[in-house]
Amino acid sequence: MTTILRRLGFYVLAAFAAVTLNFFLPRMLPGNALQALLAKMQTTTITPQQLQALADQYGLNSKQSTFSQYMTYLGHLFQGDLGHSTSKSVAVTQILSKDLPWTIGLVGSATIVAFVIGTLLGIVVGWRRSGLLDALLPAATFFQAVPYFILASLLLITGGFYWKLFPYANGYDTGRNSNLTQGWNGPFVTSVVEHGVLPAATVALASIAGWIIGMRNMMITTMDEDYVLVAAAKGLPRWKVIAVAARNAILPTISNFALSISLVVTGSIVTEIVFSYPGIGYQVYLAVLDADYPLMQGILLVVTFTVLGANLLADIAYVILDPRARKEA
Repeated sequence: MTTILRRLGFYVLAAFAAVTLNFFLPRMLPGNALQALLAKMQTTTITPQQLQALADQYGLNSKQSTFSQYMTYLGHLFQGDLGHSTSKSVAVTQILSKDLPWTIGLVGSATIVAFVIGTLLGIVVGWRRSGLLDALLPAATFFQAVPYFILASLLLITGGFYWKLFPYANGYDTGRNSNLTQGWNGPFVTSVVEHGVLPAATVALASIAGWIIGMRNMMITTMDEDYVLVAAAKGLPRWKVIAVAARNAILPTISNFALSISLVVTGSIVTEIVFSYPGIGYQVYLAVLDADYPLMQGILLVVTFTVLGANLLADIAYVILDPRARKEA
């Protein structure tokens, strides 16, 4: 319990640092968000009162000191108010509530599939090392080394344009009924799955290599431990010996799983841009083009909290699964 509380305190400090950087970094960029908003409105007749009202609405009041703006930002944040998008003229939370489920579905499904398949293959390859299955390692390393946007482009060209196996743009068939308030009917769900295959395959292929290689190396190390040799010498079935070795070898993989979440989320942002997938990755791309600072801040904050939350859950799972971590506390 002490270890969990200590790590929880660390993540609270990390979250505070992330919130602070999230406020100051956009303001260090060249240009002015309010000027970008006025340029988009294409208006030359605006009174000082209207200008002040716009600045207050979007949290861009230059008359306040930076510290006052920061405290106002924290106050709104604790109330769940992430501001208003300057490019869409709606609340940032409204945009996130619409686009975040798409990214969660894409990243969640791809990460789980990659973790399960990669871990199982890593166990088998590690147990049967120097065999035919070792041929998987060069291919896995290749996919791990290829940047996300190149892999996504290759899948888009081959699976989408050339072979026409799956749709290559959007998150669903825009020709069908896409109003989510009317329910997820069968045709719409089928369309969502079909459009998500290529983006999910990009994320899974790019991350599965890490699970295979990491689990294989841990299995090779674990199989030389005394308790595994004793289990084999006692005549236990092979699958039980493998289970004993895999149970201990998987502990570092859990920590690596949390660390990889940040890479997966970053890769999904690039993947969504390539496939025009309606998630927060594609939305942050549009926000950068429109100089929409409130929307950029909201998306980056959600991504940061997601990564910190995943790491915290992995630390808790590690403490529960590994008695040595509890004794160290």
